[in-house]
Amino acid sequence: MSFTERFAGRASDYAAGRPSYPAAAIDALFTGLGDERDVLAADLGAGTGISSRLLAERGAHVLAVEPNQAMREAAEPHPRVEWIAGSAERTGLDEASIDLVTAFQAFHWFDHAKALREIVRILRPGGRAAAVYNERDETDPFTAAYGDLVRAYQTDETERRRADGLAAFAAFEGWHVRRRVEVRNEQRQDVDGVLARTRSSSYLPKTGSKADELHAAVRALFAQHAHDGRVVMTMRTIVVTGDVGADGG
Repeated sequence: MSFTERFAGRASDYAAGRPSYPAAAIDALFTGLGDERDVLAADLGAGTGISSRLLAERGAHVLAVEPNQAMREAAEPHPRVEWIAGSAERTGLDEASIDLVTAFQAFHWFDHAKALREIVRILRPGGRAAAVYNERDETDPFTAAYGDLVRAYQTDETERRRADGLAAFAAFEGWHVRRRVEVRNEQRQDVDGVLARTRSSSYLPKTGSKADELHAAVRALFAQHAHDGRVVMTMRTIVVTGDVGADGG
């Protein structure tokens, strides 16, 4: 299965179960770029548009680039978000046309070298790129226990791939200036929300006996930790930005 097909059949759970990103993380993307309303952003691997809408709500015009049709179709419309059937490696966007390129929870799925070349190609001189990730903060008991379930049932090493992707983005020699910011994030969910988050993960089983076991374990974990019908997943939102120079390099 190709990376673009991994989320086939998971789009509705992705839209319902994935966490958003805190305001301070979005601040880090725009700081120094001028008036947000003048920013043209390309959101690569945009999924169902969670991140694209956050950028647009700041006033930016956003080109949401997503290769998976089901994900695009599950997106909630926004007047400043334009959807494009493209990939991070071949966006179809014009050279030196974009002020801000983002990849939220997605860079690890890209061919790193090809995607970075494409990002530099489409960025305007002085433009910025960013890789943004929500990662579990397992100092919290519920979040740690959920992480144990993920590790027990994961079908591949996607979590290691995420770390490797972030490191590759940060180490890219094309960045004139690099920055890293970490922000606390929380996701408060009922049991259906936690199950949707679980089902949205491409490296966890969604159907079959293993999925049934996992979902039963998630329900039991929820019952153990819930207060007023909700649990809180704690996360660190990691933002790594790379700016190209005024000459584009």
